[in-house]
Amino acid sequence: MKYLLLLLLIPAPALANDYSFTSGSMTQTTTATQEVTEVIAIEKFGGAVTTWNGDNVEASGTDMTASTTAWTIVDETQPWQLEIMTRAAGIIETQDIERTIETTTTTNTLSVFSQ
Repeated sequence: MKYLLLLLLIPAPALANDYSFTSGSMTQTTTATQEVTEVIAIEKFGGAVTTWNGDNVEASGTDMTASTTAWTIVDETQPWQLEIMTRAAGIIETQDIERTIETTTTTNTLSVFSQ
């Protein structure tokens, strides 16, 4: 019994388990989400414009661009018409566009290995 007790005190050698893979596979899935918010502000500018259109009228004087142009009727026995349109220089149109673009990307990867 004494010898048996001594045998139990001697350390036993460590054994490793032997795993052997001959083939296998691995799957990986990656998902990414991206959100882009953009704001587009458009401003259109125009120059000063004065136009006139008329029937049976004429401008008197030589300064046709001034707002003080005098108009006279050519034949007072006939009907007449005069239309004057004036626009000051500056912003003539504004437009605001706001949009959000969202994208989602999914990548699946399959790895197969064998010996």
